[in-house]
Amino acid sequence: MAKTIQAIRGMNDCAPTETPLWQWVESKVRGVLANYGYSEVRMPIVESTPLFARAIGEVTDVVSKEMYTFWDNDEQLTLRPEGTAGCVRAAIERGWIYNNEQRLWYMGPMFRHERPQKGRYRQFHQAGVEIFGIPNAEVDAELIILTARLWKALGIDQHVSLQLNSIGSLEARANYRSVLVEFLQQYTDLMNDEEKERLVKNPLRILDTKNEALQDALNGAPKLLDYLDDDSREHFAQLCSLLDAMNIRYEINPKLVRGLDYYNKTVFEWVTSALGAQGTVCGGGRYDGLVEQLGGHASPGVGFAMGLERLVLLVQEVNHNIPVENAVDIYMVYQGEGTTVAAFKLAEQIRSEQPQLRVMLHCSGGNFKKQFKRADKVGAKIALVIGESELQNNQVVVKHLLSGADQQTIALDNVIEHLKTEF
Repeated sequence: MAKTIQAIRGMNDCAPTETPLWQWVESKVRGVLANYGYSEVRMPIVESTPLFARAIGEVTDVVSKEMYTFWDNDEQLTLRPEGTAGCVRAAIERGWIYNNEQRLWYMGPMFRHERPQKGRYRQFHQAGVEIFGIPNAEVDAELIILTARLWKALGIDQHVSLQLNSIGSLEARANYRSVLVEFLQQYTDLMNDEEKERLVKNPLRILDTKNEALQDALNGAPKLLDYLDDDSREHFAQLCSLLDAMNIRYEINPKLVRGLDYYNKTVFEWVTSALGAQGTVCGGGRYDGLVEQLGGHASPGVGFAMGLERLVLLVQEVNHNIPVENAVDIYMVYQGEGTTVAAFKLAEQIRSEQPQLRVMLHCSGGNFKKQFKRADKVGAKIALVIGESELQNNQVVVKHLLSGADQQTIALDNVIEHLKTEF
């Protein structure tokens, strides 16, 4: 017997029983984004490796440890680990943002080579938003208000909270970095090898360490907010004022820096305690220098991304009022000479005239008992039954599989009208 081939670790199937919830969550995401007038964009899964090295940063964990990279002839390519860099590349290449504002969104798979765990996989899915050409805090506020509306639509708004910070300009961060490194050098004995490496390459990342002893020490660290430039301070104050006016509750978290190098000014995360250690549901911020850094005309940018696996897990955990739709409305049951063609014709007529209904033909033979058993298994609401006698009399039997109502025999010509009373 041939060896069974299994899925790659951290790259998962989505079973037919799971896809309805995914579709429901995705439809809510699409609906809210449409409500705000955002436009969908679709980018390739594979991009040139230097795109991510330049955008995300050479010393980030994503670029240095987690990317799926390979050679295609003499070109180095990477499976996208996040969506912002590719969206910026597309916007520059196609001229979408030259002297123009854009509010874009995307949804699809991303890839990172990291240790798989609940809510964090090697192939995962994100929905993201990128806004170009608007420098002020109003659009930062809109993004946060938009996500707050989405949490309500998903029924999880009572289980997420907003953390907010400003990391200022590049110059402000450089000034803060030197002060932070001086402070952290007192605590190198508390650091593991990874944190010591970050101290040299990217010390701000130490602020979100999971090392509890180091976290306690960081309570006495200098605060980045105290080192902000005037423009960043004013921008942050305006953002907080707008969120206050819109009754969006938030916590200012001075340790929040996000993991990618392209951020400046606003950074934010929506977090939850309902999923254990994997608490971040959505994160984003402003990246005003990224478009120019990647070769485009200078254009401010801001956006966010949310992991759909984690979002689906949270919805499953806390929202018990999701409308679960039956996979099948009508199951076509037929047996006897000539009934197959009649069942096919009736099924196609229903699909044409009542396209909202889900109609399944049996197709696999067997007696009525077997067919009704299959109809029950797929959760059909009613069965339309055509036997030889029904065919001779131009009739159909309507059998109610869920409600328990009495079955009815109706004229074939009246089926469409009758279904309007059933559904």
